Amino acid sequence: MHPYTIRLKTGLFIAAAAFGLLLADVSAHAQVMNAKERKGTHISSQWRGSTGLVTRGADGKVIFLFGEVQPSVVCSPLEVCDIELQAGEVVRDVLVGDTVRWKVEPATSGAVGGQAIHLIVKPSEPGLVTSMVVTTSRRTYHIQLKSNAIQYMARVGFEYPEDVSSKLANINARLGTETIPGAGVPAEQLNFAYSVSGSASWRPTRVYSDGLKTYIQFPSSLAGQDAPVLFVESGGKDRIVNYRLKGDMMVVDYQIDTAILVSGVSFWHQEKVTIRRGG
Repeated sequence: MHPYTIRLKTGLFIAAAAFGLLLADVSAHAQVMNAKERKGTHISSQWRGSTGLVTRGADGKVIFLFGEVQPSVVCSPLEVCDIELQAGEVVRDVLVGDTVRWKVEPATSGAVGGQAIHLIVKPSEPGLVTSMVVTTSRRTYHIQLKSNAIQYMARVGFEYPEDVSSKLANINARLGTETIPGAGVPAEQLNFAYSVSGSASWRPTRVYSDGLKTYIQFPSSLAGQDAPVLFVESGGKDRIVNYRLKGDMMVVDYQIDTAILVSGVSFWHQEKVTIRRGG
Protein backbone atom coordinates (compact mmCIF):
# COMPACT_ATOMS: atom_id res chain seq x y z
CA MET A 1 0.00 0.00 0.00
CA HIS A 2 1.29 3.41 -0.88
CA PRO A 3 2.72 5.33 2.11
CA TYR A 4 0.45 8.33 1.31
CA THR A 5 -2.63 6.10 1.38
CA ILE A 6 -1.54 4.70 4.74
CA ARG A 7 -1.06 8.18 6.16
CA LEU A 8 -4.45 9.33 4.80
CA LYS A 9 -6.27 6.35 6.33
CA THR A 10 -4.41 6.81 9.57
CA GLY A 11 -5.32 10.48 9.62
CA LEU A 12 -8.98 9.71 8.93
CA PHE A 13 -9.00 7.09 11.66
CA ILE A 14 -7.50 9.53 14.14
CA ALA A 15 -9.98 12.25 13.12
CA ALA A 16 -12.90 9.82 13.44
CA ALA A 17 -11.66 8.70 16.83
CA ALA A 18 -11.28 12.30 17.97
CA PHE A 19 -14.78 13.14 16.74
CA GLY A 20 -16.14 10.09 18.53
CA LEU A 21 -14.42 11.17 21.71
CA LEU A 22 -15.90 14.67 21.27
CA LEU A 23 -19.41 13.25 20.85
CA ALA A 24 -18.87 11.00 23.83
CA ASP A 25 -17.67 13.98 25.83
CA VAL A 26 -20.70 16.05 24.81
CA SER A 27 -23.00 13.14 25.53
CA ALA A 28 -21.41 12.63 28.93
CA HIS A 29 -21.90 16.28 29.79
CA ALA A 30 -25.50 16.16 28.55
CA GLN A 31 -26.23 13.18 30.76
CA VAL A 32 -25.10 14.86 33.97
CA MET A 33 -28.29 17.01 34.11
CA ASN A 34 -30.80 15.84 36.67
CA ALA A 35 -34.59 15.89 36.23
CA LYS A 36 -35.01 19.42 37.57
CA GLU A 37 -32.26 20.74 35.31
CA ARG A 38 -33.80 19.09 32.25
CA LYS A 39 -37.19 20.53 33.17
CA GLY A 40 -35.65 23.97 33.67
CA THR A 41 -33.86 23.98 30.31
CA HIS A 42 -37.05 22.77 28.62
CA ILE A 43 -39.09 25.59 30.15
CA SER A 44 -36.44 28.12 29.11
CA SER A 45 -36.29 26.80 25.54
CA GLN A 46 -40.08 26.99 25.28
CA TRP A 47 -40.03 30.61 26.46
CA ARG A 48 -37.20 31.50 24.08
CA GLY A 49 -38.79 29.66 21.15
CA SER A 50 -42.33 31.05 21.49
CA THR A 51 -43.40 33.83 19.14
CA GLY A 52 -45.91 35.48 21.49
CA LEU A 53 -48.03 38.48 20.63
CA VAL A 54 -46.54 40.81 18.00
CA THR A 55 -48.52 43.82 16.80
CA ARG A 56 -47.98 46.93 14.70
CA GLY A 57 -47.55 50.28 16.41
CA ALA A 58 -47.20 53.84 15.14
CA ASP A 59 -44.80 54.49 12.25
CA GLY A 60 -44.32 50.78 11.56
CA LYS A 61 -43.03 49.98 15.03
CA VAL A 62 -43.03 46.27 15.95
CA ILE A 63 -44.68 45.92 19.37
CA PHE A 64 -43.99 43.01 21.73
CA LEU A 65 -45.97 42.38 24.93
CA PHE A 66 -43.34 42.66 27.65
CA GLY A 67 -42.78 39.52 29.74
CA GLU A 68 -44.89 37.18 27.59
CA VAL A 69 -41.95 35.56 25.76
CA GLN A 70 -38.36 36.37 24.86
CA PRO A 71 -38.75 38.74 21.90
CA SER A 72 -36.64 37.95 18.86
CA VAL A 73 -35.38 41.10 17.14
CA VAL A 74 -34.12 40.66 13.57
CA CYS A 75 -31.41 43.07 12.38
CA SER A 76 -29.32 43.37 9.22
CA PRO A 77 -25.74 44.47 8.46
CA LEU A 78 -25.43 48.09 7.31
CA GLU A 79 -28.86 48.81 8.87
CA VAL A 80 -29.85 49.74 12.41
CA CYS A 81 -32.51 48.30 14.71
CA ASP A 82 -34.03 50.86 17.06
CA ILE A 83 -35.29 49.23 20.29
CA GLU A 84 -37.27 51.85 22.21
CA LEU A 85 -37.84 51.45 25.94
CA GLN A 86 -40.57 53.04 28.10
CA ALA A 87 -40.42 56.81 28.55
CA GLY A 88 -38.81 57.76 31.85
CA GLU A 89 -37.09 54.38 32.20
CA VAL A 90 -33.41 54.61 33.22
CA VAL A 91 -31.04 51.98 31.78
CA ARG A 92 -28.61 50.43 34.27
CA ASP A 93 -26.73 47.84 32.18
CA VAL A 94 -26.71 46.39 28.66
CA LEU A 95 -25.17 42.91 28.39
CA VAL A 96 -24.70 41.24 24.99
CA GLY A 97 -23.54 37.64 24.51
CA ASP A 98 -21.50 38.40 21.39
CA THR A 99 -19.87 41.78 21.88
CA VAL A 100 -17.48 41.35 18.93
CA ARG A 101 -19.98 41.03 16.09
CA TRP A 102 -22.85 42.98 17.68
CA LYS A 103 -22.70 46.66 18.55
CA VAL A 104 -25.27 48.37 20.79
CA GLU A 105 -25.28 52.15 21.20
CA PRO A 106 -27.66 54.27 23.33
CA ALA A 107 -29.75 57.20 22.12
CA THR A 108 -32.55 59.31 23.63
CA SER A 109 -35.74 61.02 22.49
CA GLY A 110 -38.37 63.22 24.10
CA ALA A 111 -38.32 66.19 26.45
CA VAL A 112 -36.19 66.30 29.58
CA GLY A 113 -37.97 64.54 32.43
CA GLY A 114 -39.83 62.14 30.16
CA GLN A 115 -37.10 60.97 27.82
CA ALA A 116 -37.15 57.50 26.28
CA ILE A 117 -33.97 55.44 25.90
CA HIS A 118 -33.30 53.84 22.50
CA LEU A 119 -30.86 50.95 21.98
CA ILE A 120 -29.41 51.12 18.45
CA VAL A 121 -28.37 47.57 17.47
CA LYS A 122 -26.04 46.79 14.56
CA PRO A 123 -24.72 43.32 13.54
CA SER A 124 -21.51 42.99 11.54
CA GLU A 125 -22.66 40.06 9.37
CA PRO A 126 -25.75 37.94 8.62
CA GLY A 127 -26.54 34.57 10.18
CA LEU A 128 -25.72 35.57 13.75
CA VAL A 129 -27.68 34.72 16.89
CA THR A 130 -26.99 36.05 20.37
CA SER A 131 -28.84 37.27 23.44
CA MET A 132 -29.04 40.64 25.16
CA VAL A 133 -30.06 41.51 28.72
CA VAL A 134 -31.03 45.09 29.56
CA THR A 135 -31.58 46.07 33.19
CA THR A 136 -33.43 49.31 33.92
CA SER A 137 -34.92 51.22 36.82
CA ARG A 138 -38.26 49.43 36.22
CA ARG A 139 -37.63 45.96 34.77
CA THR A 140 -35.24 43.55 33.03
CA TYR A 141 -35.45 42.85 29.29
CA HIS A 142 -34.30 39.49 27.87
CA ILE A 143 -34.00 39.85 24.10
CA GLN A 144 -32.77 37.48 21.39
CA LEU A 145 -30.87 39.13 18.53
CA LYS A 146 -30.72 37.62 15.04
CA SER A 147 -29.08 38.98 11.89
CA ASN A 148 -30.44 38.53 8.38
CA ALA A 149 -28.83 39.50 5.09
CA ILE A 150 -31.86 41.53 3.90
CA GLN A 151 -34.76 41.55 6.35
CA TYR A 152 -34.74 43.57 9.58
CA MET A 153 -36.97 45.33 12.11
CA ALA A 154 -36.35 49.06 11.88
CA ARG A 155 -38.28 50.01 15.03
CA VAL A 156 -39.13 47.85 18.03
CA GLY A 157 -41.11 48.75 21.16
CA PHE A 158 -43.07 47.17 23.98
CA GLU A 159 -46.58 47.17 25.42
CA TYR A 160 -46.53 46.85 29.20
CA PRO A 161 -49.23 44.95 31.17
CA GLU A 162 -49.15 47.57 33.93
CA ASP A 163 -50.03 50.24 31.35
CA VAL A 164 -53.17 48.31 30.47
CA SER A 165 -54.03 48.00 34.17
CA SER A 166 -53.44 51.72 34.63
CA LYS A 167 -55.73 52.57 31.71
CA LEU A 168 -58.41 50.29 33.13
CA ALA A 169 -58.07 51.95 36.54
CA ASN A 170 -58.47 55.37 34.91
CA ILE A 171 -61.62 54.22 33.12
CA ASN A 172 -63.04 52.81 36.35
CA ALA A 173 -62.20 56.04 38.17
CA ARG A 174 -63.92 58.08 35.45
CA LEU A 175 -66.98 55.85 35.61
CA GLY A 176 -66.97 56.28 39.37
CA THR A 177 -67.16 60.06 39.03
CA GLU A 178 -70.19 59.63 36.80
CA THR A 179 -72.16 58.34 39.78
CA ILE A 180 -74.02 61.44 40.89
CA PRO A 181 -73.54 62.49 44.51
CA GLY A 182 -76.46 61.86 46.83
CA ALA A 183 -78.41 59.52 44.60
CA GLY A 184 -75.70 56.90 44.46
CA VAL A 185 -76.85 55.64 41.06
CA PRO A 186 -75.48 56.21 37.53
CA ALA A 187 -76.45 59.45 35.81
CA GLU A 188 -78.41 57.70 33.08
CA GLN A 189 -80.93 56.49 35.69
CA LEU A 190 -81.75 60.02 36.90
CA ASN A 191 -84.21 62.69 35.75
CA PHE A 192 -82.54 66.09 35.29
CA ALA A 193 -85.61 67.75 33.73
CA TYR A 194 -85.79 70.58 36.27
CA SER A 195 -85.47 74.31 35.65
CA VAL A 196 -84.00 76.74 38.16
CA SER A 197 -84.88 80.46 38.05
CA GLY A 198 -83.94 83.34 40.30
CA SER A 199 -80.70 84.80 41.57
CA ALA A 200 -78.92 83.90 44.79
CA SER A 201 -75.37 83.33 45.94
CA TRP A 202 -76.37 79.76 46.82
CA ARG A 203 -78.34 79.08 43.60
CA PRO A 204 -78.42 75.28 43.05
CA THR A 205 -75.96 73.90 40.54
CA ARG A 206 -78.31 71.07 39.58
CA VAL A 207 -81.58 69.41 40.56
CA TYR A 208 -82.53 65.81 39.76
CA SER A 209 -84.68 62.90 40.88
CA ASP A 210 -84.20 59.15 41.04
CA GLY A 211 -87.97 58.55 40.80
CA LEU A 212 -88.46 58.50 44.57
CA LYS A 213 -86.54 61.43 45.97
CA THR A 214 -85.46 64.86 44.76
CA TYR A 215 -81.85 66.01 45.09
CA ILE A 216 -80.89 69.68 45.13
CA GLN A 217 -77.14 70.31 44.91
CA PHE A 218 -75.72 73.67 46.02
CA PRO A 219 -72.33 75.28 45.40
CA SER A 220 -69.61 74.15 47.80
CA SER A 221 -69.51 77.76 49.10
CA LEU A 222 -72.77 77.02 50.97
CA ALA A 223 -70.80 75.14 53.61
CA GLY A 224 -70.69 77.10 56.84
CA GLN A 225 -73.63 79.32 55.84
CA ASP A 226 -77.31 79.16 56.71
CA ALA A 227 -79.07 76.97 54.17
CA PRO A 228 -82.19 78.30 52.44
CA VAL A 229 -85.62 77.05 53.48
CA LEU A 230 -87.54 74.88 51.03
CA PHE A 231 -91.24 75.56 50.34
CA VAL A 232 -93.23 73.22 48.09
CA GLU A 233 -96.27 74.52 46.22
CA SER A 234 -99.35 72.48 47.11
CA GLY A 235 -103.01 73.48 46.72
CA GLY A 236 -102.05 77.00 45.75
CA LYS A 237 -100.05 77.48 48.93
CA ASP A 238 -96.39 77.22 49.82
CA ARG A 239 -95.79 74.61 52.46
CA ILE A 240 -92.60 73.78 54.34
CA VAL A 241 -91.63 70.15 53.79
CA ASN A 242 -89.21 67.79 55.47
CA TYR A 243 -85.77 67.51 53.93
CA ARG A 244 -82.22 66.65 54.95
CA LEU A 245 -79.12 68.66 54.24
CA LYS A 246 -75.89 66.68 53.76
CA GLY A 247 -73.01 68.99 52.99
CA ASP A 248 -73.95 70.74 49.75
CA MET A 249 -76.83 68.34 49.01
CA MET A 250 -80.51 68.81 50.02
CA VAL A 251 -82.51 65.57 49.86
CA VAL A 252 -86.33 65.73 49.68
CA ASP A 253 -88.13 62.44 50.36
CA TYR A 254 -90.42 62.66 47.31
CA GLN A 255 -90.52 64.13 43.82
CA ILE A 256 -91.37 67.81 43.75
CA ASP A 257 -93.18 69.60 40.93
CA THR A 258 -92.71 73.24 41.99
CA ALA A 259 -90.66 74.47 44.94
CA ILE A 260 -89.20 77.72 46.22
CA LEU A 261 -85.94 78.15 48.12
CA VAL A 262 -85.82 81.22 50.35
CA SER A 263 -83.08 82.69 52.52
CA GLY A 264 -83.08 85.88 54.62
CA VAL A 265 -85.58 87.07 57.25
CA SER A 266 -86.64 90.46 55.92
CA PHE A 267 -88.55 91.12 52.73
CA TRP A 268 -85.85 93.47 51.42
CA HIS A 269 -82.99 91.04 51.96
CA GLN A 270 -84.59 87.80 50.92
CA GLU A 271 -83.13 85.69 48.13
CA LYS A 272 -85.52 83.38 46.24
CA VAL A 273 -84.99 80.63 43.72
CA THR A 274 -87.80 78.69 42.03
CA ILE A 275 -87.49 75.05 40.95
CA ARG A 276 -89.92 73.50 38.45
CA ARG A 277 -89.99 69.94 37.19
CA GLY A 278 -90.19 69.69 33.43
CA GLY A 279 -89.10 73.30 32.92
